[in-house]
Amino acid sequence: MPEYESEAARTEASLRGRLAVLSSWAQTEDRQARTKPGRDAMLAKFEEQVDPDGKLSPAERARRAEYARKAHFTRLALKAAKARSAKAAARRAAADAAAAQTTAQRLAELDALAAGVDGGNG
Repeated sequence: MPEYESEAARTEASLRGRLAVLSSWAQTEDRQARTKPGRDAMLAKFEEQVDPDGKLSPAERARRAEYARKAHFTRLALKAAKARSAKAAARRAAADAAAAQTTAQRLAELDALAAGVDGGNG
């Protein structure tokens, strides 16, 4: 990933890229035809993975490639779920830490008030 001078430069580059992609897709008449080479390449990758020597029948190779494709996307889904879970845990930990700090501050304020009240009566 390229390095940018600032967060603003990174954001601008991202928006320019998004604009280019959206403009390109707006001019695309046949979405399936445009993405077919990529789909075919991915399927070929899975077919090569399950039958590197080309010994299986085309039907068996296709069946196994489909399972390999499903396994691939299931791995991606699992990885995404773990990332979401870790992010949620980090948010909870930060919220718990902030709550503990707020509680400690309030207790310190109450202790100071109590010391002031006790000190004035003594």
